[in-house]
Amino acid sequence: MKKPLQVMKFGGTSVGDASCIARVCEIVKKASRDYSVLVVVSAMSGVTNKLIEAATRAEAGERDNAGLLVDSLRKQHAVALHALIHDDGTRKRLSARIEELLKEANRLCEGTALIHELTPRTLDSVSSLGERLSAPLVAAALEECGVATEAIEATGLIVTDGYHGAAEPVIDRTQERSEARLRPLLQKGVVPVVTGFIGATPEGVLTTLGRGGSDYSATILGAAIAADEIIIWTDVNGVLSADPRLVPEARTIPEISYREAAELAYFGAKVLHPKTLRAVIAGEIPIWIRNTFEPSNPGTLGVKALTAIKDVSLIAVGGPGIVGLPDVVGRTFSTTASVRANVLLISQSSSQNDICFIVSSADAKRTVEALRQQFAQDLAHHKVEHITLDPNIAIVAVVGENMRGTVGVAGRTFSALGREDVNIIAIAQGSSESNISFVVASQHMSKALAAVHREFSLDLRSPSEIAPASK
Repeated sequence: MKKPLQVMKFGGTSVGDASCIARVCEIVKKASRDYSVLVVVSAMSGVTNKLIEAATRAEAGERDNAGLLVDSLRKQHAVALHALIHDDGTRKRLSARIEELLKEANRLCEGTALIHELTPRTLDSVSSLGERLSAPLVAAALEECGVATEAIEATGLIVTDGYHGAAEPVIDRTQERSEARLRPLLQKGVVPVVTGFIGATPEGVLTTLGRGGSDYSATILGAAIAADEIIIWTDVNGVLSADPRLVPEARTIPEISYREAAELAYFGAKVLHPKTLRAVIAGEIPIWIRNTFEPSNPGTLGVKALTAIKDVSLIAVGGPGIVGLPDVVGRTFSTTASVRANVLLISQSSSQNDICFIVSSADAKRTVEALRQQFAQDLAHHKVEHITLDPNIAIVAVVGENMRGTVGVAGRTFSALGREDVNIIAIAQGSSESNISFVVASQHMSKALAAVHREFSLDLRSPSEIAPASK
C-alpha cells in the first residue's frame, strides 16, 4: 500500500547541536517506517543571527569582527560534524562543503565591507547560509542511521517573486518543480532534506521568506506535493494559551483551528510563522505542533488563547480638518503599502478626526516619513494637523472561534482590564469575531495578559483530548 506523506519541519533548537540532530534522526527514522517523509530544516540555533551580525559588521567596515563570527560558525559545524559522522569519506565530503559555504560568507562580507552597503539581495545570500549548512549535515546524519536521504536546496523547488527579505511563493511554478524533483525520491523511499527559509526567483536569484520562514517553507512544500499532514517540530509542546514567560499558568491548547492559529501567529505567537497557514488551508492539510525534546507528547493540532506583540508602534493621522479631506484613508494606506509596511491593527473614531494604525517598529520610521511626504501640502495648510508616532505600546489579542455568538466576551475582557487599572488606547475587532485586539501601554502588556488569562480560566483547560489543527 502507498504510505501517507508526512512533512516534518525541524526548527533551530531542534537541530541546535549534535545531540539534537541525533534526536531528529531517531524521530525521522521511526516515522519513515509508516510514512513517506519529507524533512525541512532550519539553520542550527543561533547561526542566522551570527550571519546577519557578520554582514552588519562588514557594512560598518569591521572586516575582522565579521571574519571572527564566520570562524565561530566553522567551529560550531565542525563539532557537530565530528560527533555525528563517522565515515571518513562522508566526513571529508561534508567538511569540504561546509568550507565552501563559509568561504562564500566571507566573500559576501568582504564585498559588503568594500562598498559599506548591505543590500537586501546580499543579506538574503548571507542569511540563507545557515540552512544551506544544516541540510547536508542532517541528511548525512540520517544516512548514518540507515535512512536513505538526499539534501536539497529549496532554490530549486520554491519559486518566489523578487522581493528580498520577505519573498512570496509562486504557487503553480513551485508545485511543478516540487512534484518533478521530490515525488520520484519519495516513491523510492528516499527522505529529502530540504533547506527551509529560502527560495529563488524564476531566474534563479536566491530569496528568503522572512525570519522564521522555515515553517512557511514546510507548508508551501506540503501543499505543493499534497501531503497528508505536516508536523512542526519545535521546543514547546504545541500552541500555548499565552506566552509562559509572561503568564506562568499558560497551558497547551489541545486543538486549534486554522483561523485561530493564524490570528495567534499574526499577533505575535512565536510557534508559527504568520504566513504558515496560507498554503494549506485550501487543501485542509492538518498541522501538528510537537516538541522535539518530548516526542511522546502529542502536542496541538474555543476564549481559547491570548497573544501579544510588543515591538510595534502606533501611527496617528488626524485633526478636525481631515473630516472634509477626500480619500484620507485611501492615501494613508496606499502610502503605507508603498513602503511595504504591514498594518497589524486599524482603529478610527466615528468623528473621523483621527485614523490610527499599528505597524512593526522596524517599519515605523519610514512609514511616518512617507506619510509626511504624502500629506505635506495638507500639513502646511493645517488640513491634516498631525502625523504622530508612539513606540511605547503593545497589542494584546484575545482569540477563539467560540467567541462568535458568545455574549459578554468583550465586556468580561475589558472589565478584567479595568480591575487591574490597565488603560486601553485603541480597540479593533475583525468581522470574523474570532479576535478582539486592543492596544495598551507596553509596560502594561504582561498585566493585561495575566488579567484576561485569569478571567477566562485558561489555566484550567485540560490538554487531554488532543487532535491536529483543522479547518
